[in-house]
Amino acid sequence: MTSVLENVAIDCADAYELARFWSAVTGCPVHPEVRPGDHETMVMLSEGPVLYFNQVPEPKTVKNRLHLCLRPTTSREAEVERLLGLGATFVADHRKPDGAGWAVLADPEGNEFCVLRSESERTTMSRGDY
Repeated sequence: MTSVLENVAIDCADAYELARFWSAVTGCPVHPEVRPGDHETMVMLSEGPVLYFNQVPEPKTVKNRLHLCLRPTTSREAEVERLLGLGATFVADHRKPDGAGWAVLADPEGNEFCVLRSESERTTMSRGDY
């Protein structure tokens, strides 16, 4: 027997607003029954588990132990710029001169996530890393 990954839960101060941010990031809808002020919210990803946002009273205080890694359908650079325009902040640059690597951003509540190279960027390079 095995278990199936149902959702990725993210604690936050404002579940509805953070879900709206991630909905814009992924292009996937917020659950249709969710309303502003709800303490639990979901973004319904087209594949895989849902992103589940749970409103909690305590603020984020340390680096995430688990984070999301995004592989854009456009270039990594174009996606970083788009996400910054949606309200993300730039945290760290792990991009290499040869094009490999990733950028670390944070959502509006400070949860870190990575933006990897797109699949087309990966296949045009001889190295198979992120």
